[in-house]
Order: sequence, then C-alpha cells, then structure tokens
Amino acid sequence: MSFNELKPWLAPQQQLDLLKSRGLIVNDDKRALHYLQVLGYYRLSGYFYPFRELIQNQRQNTFIKDTTFNNVLNLYLFDKNLRLLAFDALERIEMAIRTDIAHTLGARNPNAHEMAECLDGRFCQRFYSNGKKYSQKSDHQKWLDKYDSLVNRSKKQEFIAHHLDKYGRLPIWVACEILDFGALSHLYQGMKYTDRETVAKKHNVNSTILADWLKSLNFIRNVVAHHSRLWNVNVVNRSNFTKPFKGKPAEKLDNHRAFGYFYIMVELLNIISPNSIFKERLAHHIHNNFPKITNSAISLKDFGYCADCVTPWLTTSPSENNELSTYHNSSN
Repeated sequence: MSFNELKPWLAPQQQLDLLKSRGLIVNDDKRALHYLQVLGYYRLSGYFYPFRELIQNQRQNTFIKDTTFNNVLNLYLFDKNLRLLAFDALERIEMAIRTDIAHTLGARNPNAHEMAECLDGRFCQRFYSNGKKYSQKSDHQKWLDKYDSLVNRSKKQEFIAHHLDKYGRLPIWVACEILDFGALSHLYQGMKYTDRETVAKKHNVNSTILADWLKSLNFIRNVVAHHSRLWNVNVVNRSNFTKPFKGKPAEKLDNHRAFGYFYIMVELLNIISPNSIFKERLAHHIHNNFPKITNSAISLKDFGYCADCVTPWLTTSPSENNELSTYHNSSN
C-alpha cells in the first residue's frame, strides 16, 4: 500500500498567508498570528472546516464567501465556554451519582462492588460466545480489572494508602472517590435491579433511562476532558429521548447532537441542585455567544438546538447581567 507524503511544516506567518490565499478574510494580522501561535493551526482547522466551501458533497480548501478569521475564532470561543458549562454540570451530576451508588451498595455490604452476590447476576455471569464457548471474563470481572488499575493509580493518595494499609481493600464509599465517570456508569449498570431503581427514582426516571443517560453523559464528559469539539460532535453513545420525554416537545430532540444532552443535564440538575442557574447560563450562552455570521456556514441546528423542542427558558435569551456574563467564574 502506498501513502501520500505528509504535508509540509509551515511557520505561523506561512499558515496565515495560506488561509488568506484560500479566501479567509483577516482584518487584524497580528491578532490572527497570536491565536495561530497559542492555539495551533491544526486545532483551529476543526473550526475552519464548516466554513469551507462544499461542492458536490465534498469540502474544498477554499472558504465560503465573507468568512472571517473572527467567525472562526468566535466559534472556537463559543465551543470552549460550552465545554466549561458542560464540565460544571457533569461534575455535580457525577458527585451525586457517586454518592447514590455508594450509599445504596454500602447498605448491602461495604465491599459490595467486589462481591458478585451483591450485584446483578447477568453482570457477573460469563456468556456464550458464538454459541460455542463461554467468554473469558464476565462484565464484572472486566470492571474489576479497570477498578484495580484505578486503585493502583491512586494508591499514593493518603486516604487510599490508609485504607489499603489498614484494611487491605476499599469500602464502596471510598472506592467511588477514585472511579471515573465511565467506571461509575458501568458499575451502575451492574447493580441489582432494585438498587438501580432506588437510585433512578431519586432522579424521577426509571433505571433503564438513567443507565442510558449516564452512558451518553460519559461520552460528553470524555469530549470535554480531551478539549475536543463539542458544539457539533456526533454523539456515539446515544440516549432515547422518546421514552423519558414522551408527549413533550423534548422527545423530538436530535440524539446525535450535543444539545439534547445539555437538556438532560438540566433535568438532572433540577433535582440535584435546584437552586442552580445552569439553565439560565446555558440559555444566555446559546443566544448571546453563538457567532453572528453573514453567510450560512453554521447554525445552532449543527448543535442540535431546536426551539420547538424545548421549554421557554431556552427559547428566549435571559437579560444581560454580570452574573451570567461571567458564568465561568460562578459557583452556582
């Protein structure tokens, strides 16, 4: 197999010249060079992409007429602050779910997470593979492998070292402190049905819906943690919006795009943190900070936003005030 040659290295000024030659309007060369140097051409290329001409379903190197460097930069900043909003919401949700799981499993046994008898039978069972032989490991055993790696990675932390030295293991309420969102979501799926329902009812949904939400939110969290593009991401672990929002406008939300999962964050935070202004901050950001452009290269539909699918708090922009304008510094 033959491969193409790698693209040549270009200095920042050469990168800027290349962008201009492709039709990008740059009103301030010094400012554009600064962002090419601190953010990098390749990182920004993902934000250049939707502004490139589309001919016969193929993206061209040339830009759509009237595209400016500021359009691209403003989209990058919108996405950056969208990730900060998501991180804030997901941190609260993760802490609440951690506590719910620790409390519920702890009532069964302090070491319930390592005990098959305290978990769902299917989670701990080896299944046939291709109808011929058992799989090598159960889902629980796979989860324990992940858990062991998390313990090993955290064993120098004082509270982990203390429990390992004194008890040789971690009780579930300590173990939950080192679980990442993925391991937490997987453990929730492995709990007994009655335990899953106990946790889910606290959030006004059933256990099937909550399990779907956690898997989807873990995907969003991974996007955020890796500083990847969120505003137009194609969500891989998708939730069904029809069941939890049946008969409501939100059932029409696009489960391929990120906005629907912000809607789920709002639903969970209404219970976890009822005094939060997260939904107001989200609405403010959507309506005030999405780039204003003169061409039709991008729109909030790429984010999955649907004005007909949401309640009024997201269809109109909140009034400007300092608290909302500086939401990234807010502790609410």
